[in-house]
Amino acid sequence: MKLLVVCLVSAAAWAAPCTSVTECKEWLTFGDGPARSMYYRTYTLTEPHPDITRALVVIHGAGRDADHYFRTALASAFLAGALEDTILIVPRFASSTGTCRDQLAAGEVSWSCAGDSWRSGGSATNQAGLTSFDFADEILRRLANKTNFPGLRGIVVAGHSAGGQFVDRYAMANTVHDTLGVPVRYVVSNPSSYAYLDSTRPSADGQEFHAYADARNCTTYDHWPYGLERRAGGYTVKQSDEQLRKQLAARPVIYLLGEIDILPLGGFDASCAAMAQGPTRLARGQAFSKYVDQKFGASHTLEIVPLCGHNARCMFTADVALPVLFPR
Repeated sequence: MKLLVVCLVSAAAWAAPCTSVTECKEWLTFGDGPARSMYYRTYTLTEPHPDITRALVVIHGAGRDADHYFRTALASAFLAGALEDTILIVPRFASSTGTCRDQLAAGEVSWSCAGDSWRSGGSATNQAGLTSFDFADEILRRLANKTNFPGLRGIVVAGHSAGGQFVDRYAMANTVHDTLGVPVRYVVSNPSSYAYLDSTRPSADGQEFHAYADARNCTTYDHWPYGLERRAGGYTVKQSDEQLRKQLAARPVIYLLGEIDILPLGGFDASCAAMAQGPTRLARGQAFSKYVDQKFGASHTLEIVPLCGHNARCMFTADVALPVLFPR
């Protein structure tokens, strides 16, 4: 019996990473079920993997195309030489509401597609009391399980575009960061907007921050998820503004921005609330990075990816991005 256990553990430890989107699906069941959500992974979360030292969780964009993002994560890990010692996780935030028309499996959770949506910790539409950030929390808890990942030294949560919006708000709001026993860092890549911590907004050149001049005509500019006002539901509703400010400033965040992400493409948010943050995604990221460092004492990092526009594959496989996603 002991020999069988040793063999099973060894087989799990030495297993090759799963690299096929048709074979790498796994389900996370919430509580006693039947509510569940799907994710792609290179190694299962349910068996011991003593040789895994890093984890990369990648959040997809507005298309909820987790399969494409899993392929991008695989390409990135291959280029970094990290496929053997890093577990890749790409959750799918499926939605069958509003303009979203995903086909749901039995018991699959549908996350809100608009308003206080999945990208900002919004509530599920078919499972009371469950939010999209709860899904991410549970993934991180399972990665931090020392029984299955005794050698894990760090977790990176990264997202591009709408996924970057998710990671910006999740870095600020999640309540598991200090409880896991494993360091977590956050990579925010090319989002259309950020959650500002007060009512100021950047000047035209992005160098200074003042009261928003057009606030009278853009009354929603400081409403969640663009600011902290009117957080009426979802994951963040139980947290104070001050708690959110302190958490974001204290946590390790890297803004990974495309040098040529300067065109209104790929679901660019041109609402007045988003335009208050800057004219382009690049400008918005540069301004927000400066803002949290100058006004709230953060020590966040800004990395510009040369010759990349609004493209997750370009961003996450660039030379400058690899050590950010796979720190040694």
